[in-house]
Amino acid sequence: MVNTPAPPPPHLVTLEHDERFSVPTPPSLLLNLMPRTLEGQITMEKTPSYFITKEAPRRVFSMSRHTKLIVVVRDPVTRAVSDYTQTLTKSPGLPSFQNLAFRNATTGLIDTTWSAVRIGIYAKHLENWLRFFPLSRLLFVSGERLVTDPAGEMGRVQDFLGLKRVVTDKHFYFNQTKGFPCLKKPEGSSRPRCLGKSKGRPHPQIPSEVLHRLRDFYRPFNLKFYQMTGHNFGWD
Repeated sequence: MVNTPAPPPPHLVTLEHDERFSVPTPPSLLLNLMPRTLEGQITMEKTPSYFITKEAPRRVFSMSRHTKLIVVVRDPVTRAVSDYTQTLTKSPGLPSFQNLAFRNATTGLIDTTWSAVRIGIYAKHLENWLRFFPLSRLLFVSGERLVTDPAGEMGRVQDFLGLKRVVTDKHFYFNQTKGFPCLKKPEGSSRPRCLGKSKGRPHPQIPSEVLHRLRDFYRPFNLKFYQMTGHNFGWD
């Protein structure tokens, strides 16, 4: 989420992970919680749950209708398995993925109340945001392309924010151990910047039939999302 004042060419001021728009808070207090932004600066604040929180669009809009929103999306099937993997590391006694994903394994009825499944219905969440913000205020970044072409996706982000393209290919290298690109070591730093330990860990083996059923479930939602955003993310 990006709160943008008037031009000129901006610089970024970043905030840590927060949940301020996920809970009821008066608009005036929300604005006061944000750091002061000078002309030519952009304040960025990141919280993944905003995109799926029903009340978040109204709360963000009530604070500033000029806000820009950047959402990183990935194949919802892969995302669901990754979500499950992360939960499994914290709760080793968790039921199997298929037991959580299906209401009825025989009929293949998907349990959309399970958050790992529900979050990936991107079209539904986007509909909620479009009640308050035009599509031009949202940018959807491909999680897959962030891995295969990080500079290209970051170029889109910089264009969206009205920034010069200062982050380019020369700032990235591929980390063979993690299987992800990392930022090269900045000046004055002793090491490069890579994703945390929770990223790149192996996923549990999920039966192919389970993945096929999930992919069939998501397909119409994915197609609707492609139509809504005008971008084919290639998940099908």
